[in-house]
Amino acid sequence: MEKFDLNIEKILENWETHHAVREIIANALDEQLLTKTCDVVIVKQGKTWLIKDYGRGLKYSDLTQNENQEKIKHPSVIGKFGIGLKDALATFDRKGIKVLIKSKFADMTAEQTPKHGFADIKTLHAIINAPTSSKMVGTEFLLNGVSDNDIQNAKDLFLKFSGEQILEQTEYGEVVKATNSGGRIYINGVRAAEEPSFLFSYNITKKTKALQKALNRERTNVGRSAYSDIVKQILLKSKSTSVAEQLAAEFQKINLGTAHYEMLNWKDVQVHAIKILNQTSKYVFVTQEEMLDSPNMMDEARRRGLNIMQITDTVSASIDGLKDLSGNEIKGMSQFLTEYSDSFEFKFIDLKKLSDKEKIVYNYSPDIIKLFGGLPKKVKDIKLASQLRKDFFSTSETLGCWDDKTKSIVIHKKLLKSLSDFSGILVHEIIHAKTGDDDVTREFESELTDAIGIMCEAALKGKKSSGKLK
Repeated sequence: MEKFDLNIEKILENWETHHAVREIIANALDEQLLTKTCDVVIVKQGKTWLIKDYGRGLKYSDLTQNENQEKIKHPSVIGKFGIGLKDALATFDRKGIKVLIKSKFADMTAEQTPKHGFADIKTLHAIINAPTSSKMVGTEFLLNGVSDNDIQNAKDLFLKFSGEQILEQTEYGEVVKATNSGGRIYINGVRAAEEPSFLFSYNITKKTKALQKALNRERTNVGRSAYSDIVKQILLKSKSTSVAEQLAAEFQKINLGTAHYEMLNWKDVQVHAIKILNQTSKYVFVTQEEMLDSPNMMDEARRRGLNIMQITDTVSASIDGLKDLSGNEIKGMSQFLTEYSDSFEFKFIDLKKLSDKEKIVYNYSPDIIKLFGGLPKKVKDIKLASQLRKDFFSTSETLGCWDDKTKSIVIHKKLLKSLSDFSGILVHEIIHAKTGDDDVTREFESELTDAIGIMCEAALKGKKSSGKLK
């Protein structure tokens, strides 16, 4: 038998038994990861709890307080400090829990014995005995005096044993479905913080220098400032629709101030969620003002099976002209209108099927055009249709339009009931074709004024005036 002084200078008085158990489990999981061996076993044998890995076996030299270089070089292991095991043994000793560590190298226990050369000072020593079996595989920790609740509380600190659902994995870490009490922050699978205001939980697997510095011996209560940037990067690297749809549900809450932290505070995360959702072709992203101003467009979007996603003005400005993760333009109001226009198909009327009264009105077309001064060269035809594209920004029904695709002026068939109605719309659309300008623009109004003048001159030319104005 040999005694090995653990030289524990500081006792973690705030540690409970489950914190010490956590360190034993963490060491076992690290060994499993480093050696690519079987899963760790945590099982109760009578009144004793067994925690076993199938790695290389613990040596008494592993109890020295040195950073483990193998662990430091591996990005995914849990332990970094080389002191967690000693902290655990000190906590077990303080709590009156008996520990037996077995490997092919030695059987080890821990007890308070006089410090070498100082008989009056007792310190915690590891008692090193010959191994029970020199052929044993891995390391066993046998804990006597640990409650079932302590074991469960310890296991709950690990993502591996929590039963929580991993939604997506990225190069910075994993997005995890939050619990009923909110989000949690895990670092390499070990819980480091609680975040009740977070939409998701996160398992950080790529640590920054700031986070590494913030990690303490206790592994808990790590401040948000240390990991918030990494959490944001995890979300910005996410690509799954399941994550984006949960983020999307938060858009409606932003204006109310009730959204979760990630969406309430990070505009770039809002934009990224839109980039993911847009790939599904199921959404159109509009502001509250656009929704109120264009109810007809909202109805048309819903009729086409689209979900209306309300976003803020600032986010709307950010996605203008932006493309999603697949290179498609994000579908805001202008993009929807363009797609609607491009996909619309007129229901043209066969002129031979017009009634005699309708033919009389339509046959005035050459005379009306002549009064105006002729068709612009780009206009190839005057067509009739039973249905026209909707003008989502007007409460009036669309009765005529210039269709650049067919190079035609298209007029609704119902206008053939009235020569004045038909002529007015025909002249109106000729000007649209000539100018390419929208209604209520200065250019359009100027051309309309000129057209009225031309027609009046043509109609009155050669006629005597009725007299002088009084």
